[in-house]
Amino acid sequence: MTHFRERWANLPDTRRPNNHTKYAVSDGVLAGFAVFFMQSSSFLAHQRLLQSKKGRSNARSLFQVEEIPSDPQIRNLLDPLSAKYFQEDFWFLLEELKAQQRLVQFRNDLATSAIALDGVNFFSSEKISCPKCLKREDRSGTEHFYHSAITPVLVKPGRAQVLPLPPEFIVPQDGSEKQDCERVAAKRWLGQHHKHFADYSVTYLGDDLYANQPLCQLIAETYQQFFIFVCKPESHTSLYEWIDFLEKTHSVEKVTQRQWNGKHGEIWQYRFADQVPLRTGEEALLVNWLELLITHEQTGAILYHNSFVTNHAMTPANVIHLAQVGRTRWKIENENNNTLKTKGYHLEHNFGHGQQDLANVLATLNLLAFLIHTIQELVEPAYLRLRRALGARKTFFNDLRALTRYIVFDSWNDLFLFMEEGLEIAPEPP
Repeated sequence: MTHFRERWANLPDTRRPNNHTKYAVSDGVLAGFAVFFMQSSSFLAHQRLLQSKKGRSNARSLFQVEEIPSDPQIRNLLDPLSAKYFQEDFWFLLEELKAQQRLVQFRNDLATSAIALDGVNFFSSEKISCPKCLKREDRSGTEHFYHSAITPVLVKPGRAQVLPLPPEFIVPQDGSEKQDCERVAAKRWLGQHHKHFADYSVTYLGDDLYANQPLCQLIAETYQQFFIFVCKPESHTSLYEWIDFLEKTHSVEKVTQRQWNGKHGEIWQYRFADQVPLRTGEEALLVNWLELLITHEQTGAILYHNSFVTNHAMTPANVIHLAQVGRTRWKIENENNNTLKTKGYHLEHNFGHGQQDLANVLATLNLLAFLIHTIQELVEPAYLRLRRALGARKTFFNDLRALTRYIVFDSWNDLFLFMEEGLEIAPEPP
């Protein structure tokens, strides 16, 4: 919070100079961030009451807010800001993890770090709009305004946590079709942020709309990185014509495994082929193709079926790891998007729309709060002990909100210690 306070003190202030200006722009941002961090729209109201009664508040001691603005004032202070300003805050946190050797935990069996890409909508209205809104018409001709973004996350097979990276917002000039918008935004995100991964290998994951030559070529040839993208037969007909031909000539390699899922046996069948063209034409990018089919051992029912294209070299020894990492892209929907929508972050809620960049700034602060919560699980023993003791995420945040409504804590350490003593949790020995 000290770092954020210092950085956000330099945010641009578009207001005219005025001796009666009470609230700094940084106070507006810190206060807005506090709402997302505490997952409480009423947190600031409670802190204003504490301030009036006790002359102190958790908004100041925990979030370093000097003066607590009202909700309309926060929106007015944040609306002129650009969401891009907060990208560096994500990288600051990730660089701290890297310095502590914590990012190593996200290396997979391919000796890479996997970044899943996906688009998510976080605002929709038939009446409220701004210049950065996307538009669509439903079948009845009703116009809908909405906001959407690419929300990349670091993922690893078998690890529950995901690490959100800076979002890239889809803007109207990106195109009128959803696929074109996501692809353009993904390219823009790579162009801005690929330098942060220049010193280690990354595998980008995505669904079928990312499996197109311009994006694959950009990742493989320009940035010298890897990709594993879902590749469906209906959208890659020429590629699957090659696969059919190779199958007939017995050129498709196969690996079969039996696995026990705790209830019954499963047959995992892998098929793969090297150097097939991603599209038609002489300049088609050559990719490696992989399919995984999982069936019930007794009934033969299909439990899972998907296929991927990649620029990773494939051998019978590593196709299992390739498929495992490729399937991990679902974590962006399960552990990221679903968490943001249903686990207290309320990403799709309209916290404020504004006329400039307010909706995008608020969504960015929400993602930043989620990232810090995740990092706390990785690096803060007291936070992890409390989460384990209280069970559900909802219970933990309910307790945070209740305690900070009535008691002012001098620091986060004091708050966590109070909770541990109340729950009679003994600190673990070093």
